[in-house]
Amino acid sequence: MQDLAQLYELVLNRKNNPQAGSYTDYLFTKGLDKILKKIGEEATEVIVAAKNPDKSELQYETADLLYHLMVLLVEQGVSYDDIKRELASREGLMSKTQERREIKEY
Repeated sequence: MQDLAQLYELVLNRKNNPQAGSYTDYLFTKGLDKILKKIGEEATEVIVAAKNPDKSELQYETADLLYHLMVLLVEQGVSYDDIKRELASREGLMSKTQERREIKEY
C-alpha cells in the first residue's frame, strides 16, 4: 500500500527521470498553470463526491487530488517533509473557536 511519502518520491523521481507519454510528464511539461487547473478540478470533484452517499467516489477523487497536490509540491520545490514539519509545528496550537472569525452561511 502506497503512502503519501512514497507518492511524493514517485512523483519526484518522474520529474527527475521523465517518461515520455506518461501523465506525470505531461503535467510537468505543461507547467504550473496546468497543474493548478487540475488541482482546482480535483478539489471540486472531491466536494461533489462528499455530497454523495457512495464513499468510493470520495476515495477515488481524494486520491486524484492528493496525487495532483504532490505534483504541485514537486513542481514548486516543496518537500513532503516540509509539509510534515509544518503540520508538526501546529500540533497542540489549535486556536479556540472564540479566536476565529465567524463563518457566515449563505
